[in-house]
Amino acid sequence: MAGERALRLGTRRSALARTQSEHVAQALRERTGRAVELVEVTTEGDVSRAPLSSLGGTGVFATALREALLAGRVDLAVHSLKDLPTAPAQGLVVAAVPPREDPRDVLVASGGRRLADLPAGARVGTGSPRRAAQLRALRPDLEVVDVRGNVDTRLRMVSEGPLDAVVLARAGLLRLGRADEVTEVLDTDQLLPAPGQGALAVECRADDEDVRAACALLDDAASRAATTAERALLAALEAGCAAPVGALAVADDDGGLHLTGLVAALDGSATAARTGAGTGADAADLGRRVAAELLASGSPALAPLSRSSVPTTAATDGPTGPTGEHAPQTPQAARLTTPPDPDHPDTPRTSSAAPQPASNTHDTAADAPPERVHP
Repeated sequence: MAGERALRLGTRRSALARTQSEHVAQALRERTGRAVELVEVTTEGDVSRAPLSSLGGTGVFATALREALLAGRVDLAVHSLKDLPTAPAQGLVVAAVPPREDPRDVLVASGGRRLADLPAGARVGTGSPRRAAQLRALRPDLEVVDVRGNVDTRLRMVSEGPLDAVVLARAGLLRLGRADEVTEVLDTDQLLPAPGQGALAVECRADDEDVRAACALLDDAASRAATTAERALLAALEAGCAAPVGALAVADDDGGLHLTGLVAALDGSATAARTGAGTGADAADLGRRVAAELLASGSPALAPLSRSSVPTTAATDGPTGPTGEHAPQTPQAARLTTPPDPDHPDTPRTSSAAPQPASNTHDTAADAPPERVHP
């Protein structure tokens, strides 16, 4: 509105981050009539080429933005929700989760090939341990290569030949207008997405009622409920950044919410999955319940998880919810699957040594000044 100061929106400076932030900025302009300017903030994850696991995990992309918020240099910040730590930041609040984009992963392969078309030994790039583990489970004959770099860099790794394919989030390619380069959209039965994948988080100071009210106009109840369940599962597992964990919640037409969670061995030798059902109103409880069932199913043997936050279940009594009450059985019980050895398809595949953890997938960029303002 006329006379009101412009809102300062903090964003990482990569092309994808700026595109996502501009989408939120434009929505705010349309809903509130206020001017919104982008303020670029460089994070540690943007400038370092070290594995993200060695930098402290996904928080390296959020810390600088949160510091700018708390210091009053920006009024709100836009994060990829999968980059945001599950622990709340004191003094800050996620004021909006806008409508979610497609959460699925995609393959971009040379020659227009699909995953099934890639020959044994084909080199497939990803920086995500979750994707790497599930790829190895699906195709143990592929060479999964750890990569860093922004979307454009990764796509060039395919077009210029070092890699046969890369796996990326479909949401990012859709937002960048590059979805036509996808050669296969991977079904969630093949690769379960990361918790919160495809969703954005708009964060602001908890005591800034004016900005909170403006951001709340962008909130999508269905997207918030689904991602709340997924992130509650991740938080309850206390999974480290090198733990391959997938989660996806899907709403039905009757207001129900169906959550699938997965933990995989880094080498792809086994996966454990659980599903649960609830409603949007108890999304967090649903996430904690499915996490409890995953822990009871044996998933801590696959990846570095913690039992400290989630109640385990008694083997003779069936699964229980966070309150100790019996949780309803779901259509899909826990599954512990072991992909076949490609040379001996009738024999379960085993491995005595998992590969080194890869880093999570994020678009990154080179050094830049800490902040730059764009109206």
